[in-house]
Amino acid sequence: MKRSLSIVFLCTALLACSSADLQIWHRTSLDSEYGQSGAPTVASLGDYLELEDTLFAEVDRRIYEADDATQYAPFSRYRSGSRADPRGESPDWNRTILLQPTGEFRGNALLLHGMSDSPYSLRALGLRLQGEGYRVLALRMPGHGTIPAGMLDLDWREMARVVALGMRYLQDASPGSSTHMIGYSTGAALALNYALDNQQSSRSPASLVLISPAIAISPAAGLAATKRRASAVPGLSGLAWLQVEPEFDPYKYNSFATNAAEQVHRLTRAVSQRVNESDDVVLPPTLVFKSTVDATVSTEAVIDSLLLKVQTGDHELVLFDVNRYSAATALLIDDPAPLTDRLNAKEQLPFTLTQVTNTSNDSQSVSASTRIAFTRLTGDKETLAEKWPEGVFSLSHVALPFPPNDPIYGSGPPEETGRIFLGRQAVQGERGILRISQQYLLRLRHNPFFPYLETRTVRWLERSGGG
Repeated sequence: MKRSLSIVFLCTALLACSSADLQIWHRTSLDSEYGQSGAPTVASLGDYLELEDTLFAEVDRRIYEADDATQYAPFSRYRSGSRADPRGESPDWNRTILLQPTGEFRGNALLLHGMSDSPYSLRALGLRLQGEGYRVLALRMPGHGTIPAGMLDLDWREMARVVALGMRYLQDASPGSSTHMIGYSTGAALALNYALDNQQSSRSPASLVLISPAIAISPAAGLAATKRRASAVPGLSGLAWLQVEPEFDPYKYNSFATNAAEQVHRLTRAVSQRVNESDDVVLPPTLVFKSTVDATVSTEAVIDSLLLKVQTGDHELVLFDVNRYSAATALLIDDPAPLTDRLNAKEQLPFTLTQVTNTSNDSQSVSASTRIAFTRLTGDKETLAEKWPEGVFSLSHVALPFPPNDPIYGSGPPEETGRIFLGRQAVQGERGILRISQQYLLRLRHNPFFPYLETRTVRWLERSGGG
């Protein structure tokens, strides 16, 4: 039996290798990336930004000037002047961005993006907070914003060290002012890791806002380490990648390295173990935004492995339900209703619960209903100005931080800008023809209810010391 399984594994591995179409951006190791052996010592955010300048100059020289980006050239991220070339934009949201506050200064906000993403994923929130009087630092995590090969040697502990540099910079820039952390996906796990490292210390954040937080991912991610180690065997280099796709997204890698899954697994496991093994975890006020359906990270883990474990403090979970009007529940593979029913059945919850769902099953209108922590009391029911768009049956993991008017991932393309548009598109034809997968085209990439998320975030920071 074991021999049969070994043969199956070997055949699967060889198939994976033969199907990998590796380009220069999959094969190149950047010497100037933080954590690489040849990179200089980084002791401050200033050092990190200087190294980042050198890194992006290296990308220009070794990737863009190599003239090897001929595949899908009009839409290749790595072809100079293409519709997906991000380098002409100012500021460059693939890099670390520092936004100085406009108006009266209220505090600081550190923004942390997800795995394979870039600071662009929290761009809209960052600009709003800047306008509200916050100094905003949107960090580029090591291995990101450059080429997919940057994730081959990534270590989550290096990301955590950069997070600490960012927090120290903001706190030292304005001693005594509040500093908040906003994390998306893996960035949320990094924010939690930092908060656990600095419980009740002077370096603790004033509050956390976690968007689609990676608290636990698929158990299959635990096998990534085995697959990554096997990729070192001659002829099996393709195992270093879970997927290899054309790179046409200017702010996110389409290809995903096996090591990236391994590092998310290691990070989330480290955070969960620390929460589960402690009887007195103390977190700053924490606001969590989560879709009830999420193909990337577990909604149940956010509840059972985090919010139900932290019994003290001021915390809130905002759950976005599926569209009960257009998504006939009989067609859903896994209706999330039992999850919300389980929460509603509890006599008490140690966190405030807000559920965003249809006002009724025959309406596209949406309302937010709140249940106060440690009580059965309910707050005012707020009807949102936004409704479910036609044809949208749920949110997605990648949708929450992007507004409908996002010029790349929004509900419709803006006026001609010469840039690629990857948001909601009406594309039909024969299957198996497009280079883009059907799953990519189906997945919603913006949040119709982003104005609600944005407003709640601003209010959360205000009540947690931000003005």
